[in-house]
Amino acid sequence: MGRLFLLNLEGRTYNCKFCKTQLALVDDLISRAFHCRRGKAYLFNNVVNVTVGPPEERPMISGMHTVADIFCCCCGQMVGWKYESAHDDSQKYKEGKFILERGGIIDRMDSEFYMDTRTSTSDTEDA
Repeated sequence: MGRLFLLNLEGRTYNCKFCKTQLALVDDLISRAFHCRRGKAYLFNNVVNVTVGPPEERPMISGMHTVADIFCCCCGQMVGWKYESAHDDSQKYKEGKFILERGGIIDRMDSEFYMDTRTSTSDTEDA
């Protein structure tokens, strides 16, 4: 087995829920209106730090697709799938795109965008 090199993303990212590895930039998010067997799923233009499994034919709500499951390259958890091809012409826009299952990812903010929203008391409020 070779050496593992991770792509480091800058900005707000979606990360693996299990090991916190960066998977996708928020800027690459296309849609949050997708669903999988386990709940909500998000469609992305690009995903990194994953390994792609073998393609297989899979019936989905939108019809038959050729997809390949994707796994976090650090912990091996299945985090979604890649659309290899769509059988229906109306679904061709999904080809080459990625689904990340909401249950397997967390939304991480870059520290420069983090804003603490907890309530606090100031010295003037105590007087």
